[in-house]
Formats: sequence, structure tokens, C-alpha cells
Amino acid sequence: MSDKPLIEVRGLSYRYPRRGLVLDKVDFHLCQGERVALTGANGAGKTTLLHLLVGLKKAKSGEIIAFGEPRNDEKSFIDVRARAGFLFQDPDDQLFCPTVLEDVAFGPLNLGKSREEALQLAMDTLASLGMAGFEERITHQLSGGEKRMITLAAVLAMEPEVLLLDEPSNALDSNARQHLIDTLQTLPQAMIIISHDADFLAQLATREVTLENAKLNPLATGTGKNVISAEHEHA
Repeated sequence: MSDKPLIEVRGLSYRYPRRGLVLDKVDFHLCQGERVALTGANGAGKTTLLHLLVGLKKAKSGEIIAFGEPRNDEKSFIDVRARAGFLFQDPDDQLFCPTVLEDVAFGPLNLGKSREEALQLAMDTLASLGMAGFEERITHQLSGGEKRMITLAAVLAMEPEVLLLDEPSNALDSNARQHLIDTLQTLPQAMIIISHDADFLAQLATREVTLENAKLNPLATGTGKNVISAEHEHA
């Protein structure tokens, strides 16, 4: 496994007009095979950092190097968004097609797959997540937990190299939550995971970093329960 970071940021800063500085000269890297828990209080800047990594917001200063290339403008971030799958905090922000199958196939179609390839990939991905049979369901009629699993399917169908997961266990019941954990544990992609669910992170994360007072600090290294403990449930 290569130690070269898939994503690296150096001296990254971001300020909101009213909230002020939320990221202050942040350094961070994500390497192949890592599942990094990103913790911190509400409003600390966790989602902002993920938005910066894929070019949804523009940093005030600092460098973003993704997949070996510096990313400075919108054109360069198009490639990043094709290779880094982003699961938004609110599933409704990602679901906009009439049916589940169309939603999951949309990404592969947008990346140049034929319609036949995209539909097959969508069906295979849904089946892998235990969502076979949902293909013709109307997206806006799904429960919150079902929407979450469909958005994950839509992200995975794009075959990303990196997963950026913003509160992925939100709205899931205990069975769906455990199924999501089991699924994520089997995936090869490196991940950055934002979650307030300490047990969820304990089962997935290989290391943890926390955002506090606009600074990003490493908390621990290791695996599993050694990384995240119940004391971080407030983060």
C-alpha cells in the first residue's frame, strides 16, 4: 500500500463573514486504506473542510493536493469530484430523479458510462447494499433511512477512490446502521467520516482528528475501539 497521500492540505484557512475563522492553517492528509474520523462540535467547520476538498467552497489560503495534483480552480476540482464520492448530511440534497434506479444510475451516466452499463451498475450497487427491489420506488416517498442508503448507493455507483461521509448514520435504525457499518468495513476506499455517533466511528475509524478553535488536531492512532471512545460522543 502506498504511503503517498490521496488527499493532502497544507495551511488551509477559511473564514465566514459572520462566523469568522473556522479553519486556521489546517494541515491534513488521507492515505490509501485509511478511515479517518473527523470530529468536533457543531459548527466547528467539519463539513466546510469536506466542501473545500472537492471545490464546493474556495479556500482563503493554503494548498489542496488531491490524487497527486494541486487543485486551484474549478476545472481542476471537476476531476476531484469524479474520484471522491461525497455523501451529504441531508439525503434530499442528493436525490432529485423520479425513481431510485434513475438516481443511482445518474452518476455513472454523467461519467460517460452507457445507459446499459449505468443501469447494471446501479442495480448491482443497490443489491450489494441490501436495497434490491427498490429500483422503481419513488425517491421522495422513501423513509429517511431508506434515502440515506440510496444516496450511499448513488455515491458508490460512481466507483470513487475516496469516500467523504457527512453524518452517514443519521436517520438509520439500529439494523440499517449496523448493515451500513458492515458494508463500509468491506469497502476498499479511503474515507473521511464525520459523525457524532462514537460507537459508529469506533467500529470504522483507523485514526481520529478533531476540529477545535479552527485548528485540526490528531487524537489517536490505531484501530477500532482504541481510536474512538465514548468520551467523544459530544463531539
